[in-house]
Amino acid sequence: MNKKTPPKHPNWKTWLSYLFPQHLESVSSKYSPVLEISLRRGRHELSSVNAIYSFDDLYANFAEAFKKIPLKELPGDEVLVLGLGLGSIPYLLENKMGMKFHYTMVEIDEAVIGLAEKYTLCGLDSSYDIICGDAEIYAASIDEQYDLICMDVFQDDVIPGEMQGEEFLENLKAGLTPGGLLLYNVLSLRRHDRKQAEKYYHKVFKKVFPDASFLEVASNWVLIAKKER
Repeated sequence: MNKKTPPKHPNWKTWLSYLFPQHLESVSSKYSPVLEISLRRGRHELSSVNAIYSFDDLYANFAEAFKKIPLKELPGDEVLVLGLGLGSIPYLLENKMGMKFHYTMVEIDEAVIGLAEKYTLCGLDSSYDIICGDAEIYAASIDEQYDLICMDVFQDDVIPGEMQGEEFLENLKAGLTPGGLLLYNVLSLRRHDRKQAEKYYHKVFKKVFPDASFLEVASNWVLIAKKER
């Protein structure tokens, strides 16, 4: 894999981005009518109408979670990422946590994959494979096991319903190596979101993972489950 360099921006644009976002480009796709790339606080941010999909090392949901989980105790180096964004998850693990993993990344939107490769993935040293496809279908057909699974699939600010079911979670559980971890990102921005997150965590997630826990990070919860050895 030939390492390339992510786009460079004039110094004035980077400086201004600390005052207000600098628009870089917008695209649309069959899955997202608006995908906007901005330079904010010197970082690339990918957003939809109602949600931030990716924000380099300031993607707080996973940035905070990675600081608080025992990454060095994972049984191996295979990571499955469901929902790519700009690639903040591998970016954080490599550049902020100093971890060397191999990534399998599943993303249904070709436009998102193109943006991730342009702005983030091209600058990584980590090896990776990208699968353009449905995360639910992939989870149902996993034929190998992963040491860390990061579930971060949203359509705008909503997790597709089929990816909130027990069957989907059971498939992810089967795809974990003994001793492996699942991190599942859910929204808790508004009171309604928080109630939904609490209900999902207690009624569904803990049914599949009885020893699960969660972290409150920014405007989200990251649900955490470990597969026993």
